[in-house]
Amino acid sequence: MEVSVEVGKYLDRADHKTENLFHEQRRHWDGREFDEYIIAHECSRSYYEMPEDWLCRKETLREITAALESCTEKQRYRFLLYALEGLRCSQIGNICGCSKSAIMRSIEAVRRKVKCILQTE
Repeated sequence: MEVSVEVGKYLDRADHKTENLFHEQRRHWDGREFDEYIIAHECSRSYYEMPEDWLCRKETLREITAALESCTEKQRYRFLLYALEGLRCSQIGNICGCSKSAIMRSIEAVRRKVKCILQTE
């Protein structure tokens, strides 16, 4: 198909931009700079977890879940908003309708329970 010079230039620029985007995505595939170290070390490793690591991770998760279950519903909700959603104490206070200090006390109570459970086992 024959196209004008202007259309040809436009298509070439579009192809070039697509190629640049592809390279940028490849450079930051895991949030780090794409370099020889990552290619040599990260890509050659197996992504499978060792059985011992898997078991330790599962056991730690069970312990943390047990600690969260020992908390009140309010404490657990506030802590999860803080830890998983990344909200600030003042934002959680606005959501829950309470003070920032109440949120901080709830989060600290959960932290103490988790720390206590992880240290005893």
